[in-house]
Amino acid sequence: MGYWFLAFAIGAEVIGTLALKASEEFSKPFASAVCVIGYLTAFYFLSLVLKTVPVGVAYAIWAGMGIVLIASISAIIYKEVPDLPAIIGMAFIILGVVIMNVFSKTAVH
Repeated sequence: MGYWFLAFAIGAEVIGTLALKASEEFSKPFASAVCVIGYLTAFYFLSLVLKTVPVGVAYAIWAGMGIVLIASISAIIYKEVPDLPAIIGMAFIILGVVIMNVFSKTAVH
């Protein structure tokens, strides 16, 4: 269940971060509420993940996938299209997460 909880944590963090942008410095009540609920949900599920997945592995996956998903969705919603170096950097993040999960003895398989 650890990796399912991690997927929920990542999804909630992505929602919270996108809502943070939409909240316009917390001046929009609905977006602000979605942001706070998103982050609370993300941290709750991340706490569940840490029962079965090492903290370094969980955080690397959570942060890395959050970066890639937020950048990708922001390109669509907010027209903040990453340039080539940013795309290459995100590809390295994905590669790093894959390497950790496939080859590391630290990751829970």
